Amino acid sequence: MSEHFRVVFSGFKPGTDDQAAIEQLAAKLKVPEQKVTEFTSGKPLFGPADKQKCLKQAKLLAMYGIQSKLQAHTSSVAGGAQNAANERVFDALDYITSSLIRIEEKLDELEQRIDGKQVQSEQSEDDEWEDETLFSELELDSEPPKRSKKLLYILLSLLVLLLVVLGISLAFPELVPM
Repeated sequence: MSEHFRVVFSGFKPGTDDQAAIEQLAAKLKVPEQKVTEFTSGKPLFGPADKQKCLKQAKLLAMYGIQSKLQAHTSSVAGGAQNAANERVFDALDYITSSLIRIEEKLDELEQRIDGKQVQSEQSEDDEWEDETLFSELELDSEPPKRSKKLLYILLSLLVLLLVVLGISLAFPELVPM
């Protein structure tokens, strides 16, 4: 494993305009001036890198009148423990995500089954009514059987009799006893 370093601010070169150096460096790096100002107050501007890259960063800073030095960046045991904890959290999140995906797939599958059964039952109901075998069992061409007209005449005469009684009761209400 290669050793990592970090470039830290150590001061401005004598005769350098601090504000001008900050503005020029910010323009060169295309970062806000606030970030370069924070670098001059002790916050890192660049991330940890190998020694060659850090030397190039220090040379760039020197071009704008900023003095810097390399500081060894060692990962502490707490950082390792934090990385292990982060790894466990990511593994747990990955497991949860994959579980949710599997649950969603199962729900979609169940939904399709339910929808399929409903569609099949609706189709089978439609098929039952459209099935020609039901109609072939019925004799549609034959005449209905002749019924006795005697019952029809009795019902018709009873209806006429009731209408006559109703008409008389409406025409002469004093004849109807209450």
